[in-house]
Amino acid sequence: MSVRTSMRRSLTAAAVLLGSSLSTVTAQTQRDEQFYYPGDFNWQFLAKYPEAARLFNAFDYGHAVLYERLYTKRGKASRELEKEYRYLTADLLIRPPRFAVAEEVVMPSYAKLAWRAKMMFDWAHILHRQIYDVYADERLTPEQRDREIEQLTDYYLSNRKYAFTDKPKSMALMDEQYFSQTFRKTYPKFNGLIWSYHWLQIGLYEPFIEGQTEAERKSGVQATVARFWSMLEDPPSRFPKYMPMTSAIAPKFSAAHPRAAVIFDNLHMMHDIISDVLTADTIRHDRKGEMIDQELDKLQDPTRDVMSMDEWRMMAEHMGGVAAMGGPATGLLRAVPVPKSPMQMDSTAADMAPTPHH
Repeated sequence: MSVRTSMRRSLTAAAVLLGSSLSTVTAQTQRDEQFYYPGDFNWQFLAKYPEAARLFNAFDYGHAVLYERLYTKRGKASRELEKEYRYLTADLLIRPPRFAVAEEVVMPSYAKLAWRAKMMFDWAHILHRQIYDVYADERLTPEQRDREIEQLTDYYLSNRKYAFTDKPKSMALMDEQYFSQTFRKTYPKFNGLIWSYHWLQIGLYEPFIEGQTEAERKSGVQATVARFWSMLEDPPSRFPKYMPMTSAIAPKFSAAHPRAAVIFDNLHMMHDIISDVLTADTIRHDRKGEMIDQELDKLQDPTRDVMSMDEWRMMAEHMGGVAAMGGPATGLLRAVPVPKSPMQMDSTAADMAPTPHH
């Protein structure tokens, strides 16, 4: 059986399990879950921008399989991650799943180790997706969109068990601990791919704000997605050199909704921290879960390891500026060959589930 066939079968199995009880621990833990904040805007992004929305389903798989390989293969993950990288960039991102994947099936060992981290990431990703939905709803005025996004942020923060703090965290948590930067130094290409994901996740807000008409917004989203694809050419030369920060990549969004912008930076910082914890041989294997929990505590605590909002806004320049983080999300783009749209593809290989994940 080929690697590609095996991975596709795994994803199909994950999607089948999506509508059922995945396991006893999953069923018990899901009682804690909060669903989408109610609103007519929900699912607008997927309906109107499927070429962008479906990429995030592939991103979810990419994060999940990365953690699973790092945890289970320990210091011998290089070969497996190279296979996953090829699969992601040559297959799954080009033909992304129509619906979200049940990540527990992709990363069963990691999910048992770090269920809290998985739930916190899911909760922040829901905020991401609902904000896209608000921006994609053409029935809303700019003022109504701003109000809805602030309500969504309030709703997100109300879940104290799984919400990241909206206070900007010191970059020392990501860069200056004894295990820091281990992942990016060991697996620079995969790290660059993850940072490209994060660039798109925050960069997509800008064309929605800058576009004055629906046509301009659609054109802007297409251009931002094209810039993402251009990053994947000649890896790792075009990948971001530093973690993309929302204040730099999405300055208009960050000015309008600083709390959400900070939450996303804290989320992305935690992604890096977990990758480092799982990669570092200076942390005993049986202490990985404990260390992840300790780091999650820090990213939820609004009173320590914080910097001021002014420092947060200036941090991007200290880290090399927007150019070093992947470049601006909007503006004149050179022509970029983009893989065939998912909507033009044979759906039999990409359709993974009968119902959405959330």
